[in-house]
Amino acid sequence: MTIETLPGVEAIPPTAEEIAAGRRAHELDRAHVFHSWSAQDTLNPMTILKAAGSEVWDGEGRKFIDLSSQLVNTNIGHQHPRVVAAIHAQAGKLCTVAPQHVNDARSEAARLITELAPEGLNHVFFTNGGADANEHAIRMARLHTGRRKVFSAYRSYHGGTDLAINVTGDPRRVPNDTGDAGVVHFLPAYLYRSYFGSTTEAEETARALKHLEDMIVLEGAANVAAVILESVPGTAGIYAPPAGYLEGVRELTRKHGIMFIADEVMAGFGRTGEWFAFDRWGVTPDLVTFAKGVNSGYVPLGGVVISDDIFDTFRQRVYPGGLTYSGHPLACAAAVATIETMRDERMVENARRLGEEIIRPALEAFREKHPSVGDVRGSGAFWAIELVRDRETREPLAAYGGSSPEMNAVIAEIKAGGVLPFANFNRIHVVPALNIPDELLREALAVIDRALDVADAAVAGMAGTPMR
Repeated sequence: MTIETLPGVEAIPPTAEEIAAGRRAHELDRAHVFHSWSAQDTLNPMTILKAAGSEVWDGEGRKFIDLSSQLVNTNIGHQHPRVVAAIHAQAGKLCTVAPQHVNDARSEAARLITELAPEGLNHVFFTNGGADANEHAIRMARLHTGRRKVFSAYRSYHGGTDLAINVTGDPRRVPNDTGDAGVVHFLPAYLYRSYFGSTTEAEETARALKHLEDMIVLEGAANVAAVILESVPGTAGIYAPPAGYLEGVRELTRKHGIMFIADEVMAGFGRTGEWFAFDRWGVTPDLVTFAKGVNSGYVPLGGVVISDDIFDTFRQRVYPGGLTYSGHPLACAAAVATIETMRDERMVENARRLGEEIIRPALEAFREKHPSVGDVRGSGAFWAIELVRDRETREPLAAYGGSSPEMNAVIAEIKAGGVLPFANFNRIHVVPALNIPDELLREALAVIDRALDVADAAVAGMAGTPMR
């Protein structure tokens, strides 16, 4: 089966009629839609008329290489025929059913997900997305331990719902922070911008772990239910933990009877070149939260993978939580098809290859060529380019929590080159679909290379330097 053989799924540019319909959609959007994380009057959102593979078409019919995977969730690309066909088939059989009833799509999705998880995590609670997955994981940890406090790192993101945004450690938390959510934030291990004065990975690991344990002791370990960490932080900067850090956090949580929640919402399902990012360090969490890549975002789905110990707490005790759409048949059918397709097409292995053979060499060349590139880092199809005004001081090209005219100019240049980027603060993220064709990826990276000339002009001492 190919994309072209499925009704309504065409890898061809939009027609004049579709463009006209897109313009009408834009008018209605501006008249009636309230957008997230935005001041409404400042917006002029891009219309997406259609998509196929790693390409999308905007409201005027212009084609873009999607280097963002939207919100880093279309891990298998757009409109994959096997997943679209699975949704069609499920819709023809059972569109929806209340979660108290068994449905075969949910059962099979749970089996496949637990098969990928570490030994001892054998049950799945399904949610609508990543934020409520984190909400429920924390609720489970609190009920299981009888404790309330939750530790979370600064420079993290865990979702936009009430508890999840309070757990979040980036500036989006601040306007929503109630201060009474039982959340304690600690400093992360982030060598490029070390909070501990570290110059090596070993120093960063040792100092960050000491800081975390000091915080736990000072807050009262007997009061701490969970530590929640993104295995590899996503929107916060794709900074993988230094060697030994994640293992050390796991050891600390065991020592103090604290549950370890691994947030794999963005990093999971092949994004880092592993099924779960924590697999890289051989760590087994107590709870794993997921969403996004589990079904490439084709139908909203998230969930919590639960350890046997925590599951045992609720064998005879009612779990006080649920959702109308928990384990929705269409979403779970998409998850089954996505996981099977990823296995059959060896997408996780391909993500690892893309990272090592194409992305890493290109980004390291950018760092050598462009004085505005302070750091590059990542694995698989999960990379960040950190832009600075001064490599010595590491002054960012845009302030933490904000943007700048220079960053806006870089992003505009990337879009003008026909690439849809993912950008946050002073970073450009390279986060393509795991099955992006090599030639498209190289083309997109060449566009970024040219756009970095714009950033170079903002580097200290280079004002007025001609563009290459």
